[in-house]
Amino acid sequence: MRSVRKRILYLALAALFAALGLGTRAYAGTLPKFIADHAGDALWAAMVYAGFRALLAGRSRVWAFGAALGFSFAIEFSQLYRADWINGARETALGALVLGKGFLAVDLARYFVGCAFAFGIDALSAQRGSDRRSQRGTEAD
Repeated sequence: MRSVRKRILYLALAALFAALGLGTRAYAGTLPKFIADHAGDALWAAMVYAGFRALLAGRSRVWAFGAALGFSFAIEFSQLYRADWINGARETALGALVLGKGFLAVDLARYFVGCAFAFGIDALSAQRGSDRRSQRGTEAD
């Protein structure tokens, strides 16, 4: 049961990151320029991290960080590949969101920050959960 609850929480976190990322695109004109320029890609990578944690909940946070970063980098480097079939996919709304449109080296840094942010939230959450469990054990004594 605990595994199912963890998966649901990670899926909810992935959905939150996705919504926030889309919001940074939709409201870019009202956000500070730095946030509008960088947050969307960082939140996309954070969503990927949460997605890996949801799908493979038994794996470690470090594994999820590496997998999410590797996946994000692979997507970015795939943008150097310019075949007609993948360019056609990139012209769709979903294709553009998932595959991107063009390679930008700065996106690699954004992805690192996003994965590190999600990893940090995950680690802090696990630490708080561990602290609560140990407090309950102490109170029972």
